[in-house]
Amino acid sequence: MSSPSGADECPAGSGAAHWRADIASLVFAVPEHGAICAVHRGAFRTLLGAEPVPEACIGYFERYRDAFRAAADAKILRKRIPPGTNLHLTSRDIARKLLEADQIECGERP
Repeated sequence: MSSPSGADECPAGSGAAHWRADIASLVFAVPEHGAICAVHRGAFRTLLGAEPVPEACIGYFERYRDAFRAAADAKILRKRIPPGTNLHLTSRDIARKLLEADQIECGERP
């Protein structure tokens, strides 16, 4: 599995995300893919509209967990990422799923 040093430290079955200071990213497991997904501080800067701190990034992930997971699944399919290969999400990947969720909630089709 390709990963930055220590990226595999996120427990595979864990639904929790944690901050990796060495790569300035939030990481979470994608157990059904057997991999870790990272979201860099820069993506959170865009999503939060402010300079991110780890606690704010984790809080944002917790609030929009389903969108992050849907974004990871969509990227895996779109990019044909092999099982066991770690990946990263951009703010655009996440925003796309947040917008889709908002449209569905409002009764619109994505």
